[in-house]
Amino acid sequence: MTMSSFQYYQPDRYAQQHIRITPTTLADGREFFYLDDDPVYVSGEKTRELHDPRRLAPRFAPHLDADGHEVPYAAPHMRRDPLTGDWIPMATARMNRPITAGAGATASGNPLAARKPGDAYQDGEVPDTDYNVVIFENRFPSMVQVPGVSAAVSGVDGNPLWEQKLAAGRCEVICFDPDEHGLPADLPVSRLRTVVEAWAFRTAEISHLDGIEQIFPFENHGREIGVSLAHPHGQVYCYPFIAPRMESELRHTEAYHERTGGNLLKDIMDSEINAGERIVMRNHSWVAYVPAAARWPLEVHVAPVRDVLTLDELDDQERWDLAQMYSTLLRRGNAFFDTGDGKGMDLPYIAAWHQAPIHDKRRENYRLNLQFFSFRRAANKIKYLAGSESGMAAWISDTTPELIAQRFHELGAIDLDAARD
Repeated sequence: MTMSSFQYYQPDRYAQQHIRITPTTLADGREFFYLDDDPVYVSGEKTRELHDPRRLAPRFAPHLDADGHEVPYAAPHMRRDPLTGDWIPMATARMNRPITAGAGATASGNPLAARKPGDAYQDGEVPDTDYNVVIFENRFPSMVQVPGVSAAVSGVDGNPLWEQKLAAGRCEVICFDPDEHGLPADLPVSRLRTVVEAWAFRTAEISHLDGIEQIFPFENHGREIGVSLAHPHGQVYCYPFIAPRMESELRHTEAYHERTGGNLLKDIMDSEINAGERIVMRNHSWVAYVPAAARWPLEVHVAPVRDVLTLDELDDQERWDLAQMYSTLLRRGNAFFDTGDGKGMDLPYIAAWHQAPIHDKRRENYRLNLQFFSFRRAANKIKYLAGSESGMAAWISDTTPELIAQRFHELGAIDLDAARD
């Protein structure tokens, strides 16, 4: 299938010529996409394996319990906390998902790696024995749209105080590279450019699915973060509601616009540019800064120079410049803490894309931004979210934004266009 075959995704010139997207379906019916940047696959000289050889039951089929009784598919549902208004998805099937990293590992193979005939873990999720970037629906999703299951609201125990309904969202996995022992920070900028295209592709297509309100691409990295599969990958959560952090940001951006007529996120970026001290990187299209009220001991926000609402609105240069900046940010993040040997460390981090919601009328006063952070506060110390943070969401920082920025200034030039490192 060529790029033009997708209904809503519109590739720019580079992607049209240098990235090929090939869809297929896994054995249980989940959608799967190859994103190839290898010229022999882009040209069509070679093709990917589309057949999933596993014998998997249809994903929504009933199954037998421990006593041999047939039970229906355990669809994730969600309940609303009446005290905060937050929806809490509950997905019991995730208790059985494979874990290959850390002391609690339950599987010896890697389902995110390319298929290895005879491998211990069901030959993995990727039909081919190699790939560039792949995207597929999560086998153990926190949210999923189940055909034929009503998304109507009901009350827990029949009590309308506790609303509940199907968690009718979508969860996808993006594997950045076939090397299961690699690090995102070590990938070439050209491969990260393909990852950026994957974010844009999924944002464009999923935005038109019924019932989806917010699309959240993100990356968890590192055992300390809680990553269960050690492989360079990210995820895309597609919420059937506005997530609490986004709801808070929308309230503030909307109130700011009503009060001043301006865009709060743009004015924050401009104020950081004017202050200068906390800018850590910039290129033609993007600015990276430590926000003046940073919470985490390492925190960087990345914003486009141009007013952009969502990832699929980025033009070709903005996508390339983002790949360059993201690569530099990951490498400098790994060097941030001195372990004594000058080599830095494999930094645990979360990279979270905040983009405008799909239908909410407040979207026009929002602005695309990446929020990158780590809870490591020293090479051998972690910031734990204790009573004040966890109990009251009242943050206490162990450092200052200026000290974070100062450390980044020691690691490389601010102007990436003038000095590519």
